[in-house]
Amino acid sequence: MKSSQKSEKPPAFCEPAASPAQNVLKFNVPDDHAGLRLDQALAKLLPEYSRSRLQEWIAQQLVKVDGEFATAKQKIWGGEKLEVLPQAHPAEQPYQAEDIGLDIVYEDDALMVINKPVGLVVHPGSGNWEGTLLNALLHHAPQLESVPRAGIVHRLDKDTSGLLVVAKTITVQTALVRQLQARSVQREYLALVHGEVTRAGKVDALIGRHPAQRIKMAVVESGKPAVTHFQIEEKFPSCTLLRCRLETGRTHQIRVHLAHIGHPLVGDRVYLKGPQKCVPQLRELLNGFPRQALHATRLALEHPVSGEMMEWQAALPQDMDLLLQQIREIIFPRPQAGEGL
Repeated sequence: MKSSQKSEKPPAFCEPAASPAQNVLKFNVPDDHAGLRLDQALAKLLPEYSRSRLQEWIAQQLVKVDGEFATAKQKIWGGEKLEVLPQAHPAEQPYQAEDIGLDIVYEDDALMVINKPVGLVVHPGSGNWEGTLLNALLHHAPQLESVPRAGIVHRLDKDTSGLLVVAKTITVQTALVRQLQARSVQREYLALVHGEVTRAGKVDALIGRHPAQRIKMAVVESGKPAVTHFQIEEKFPSCTLLRCRLETGRTHQIRVHLAHIGHPLVGDRVYLKGPQKCVPQLRELLNGFPRQALHATRLALEHPVSGEMMEWQAALPQDMDLLLQQIREIIFPRPQAGEGL
């Protein structure tokens, strides 16, 4: 163990390594840092970076103490030589174009309408810095690099399929955002929910961040206004296919609102609260559906350039369509040959 007693040595310093491309930072640890953990010492030496960022670099073996990789909790005693290779956070780096196939329903010089598949994240974020719709858009239309969020105007959850619009210029993006704010964009979804809904209705309830579970949204008094209209498309024992129309576009709005009135979406692992009442023959089928049964089926808006009202529709994706077929076959079985004669 090195002594914490002061000795004659050069002061702490930070200088680029021999290779500018690597941009390695080198330090001598000051004596007054003796006894600190490595991450604490780095936080003092590099105050422009957060402690969590420094800990990430240590875990990624981007920090050496006397030529050896170290751990965040390792203590230092003064005089050690530190080498740090700073690495930009993915959120700070330019988004990369990626050759990802897109189902383009419509495209002109002003905008495009995408039918997003299940599983595709719309915008890069924590844990999903690559392989998103934004990356795909940059490959399809490189000029979108100059448009904020690559022209994305509104989003769908990763496991929600269906239609969304993308602007190809900043002017068009601004116009579409204003239409959304004015609630003139028409967005309709098909949602299979637990329980038997008996009539059409409206949910008008404030939505905000869940007070205890930060990854969830909830109906809370401090939330923002949110309105969802729904009507019945098809009834089954224990579940109902609804057509939902949004007035507003809050995060997880349909999922939160329908769960709030006691009809959570089939397959929604976030907002389902325990087992749902279900006829035995459908229990396994409904409980086994792997994602929220929600699809953005219709989109209508005023074209920002021509002023024309335009509308697009997207049929149910294969997994939801198959689920409904299986429900119908179980609940309304076809008569076998010879029956009823």
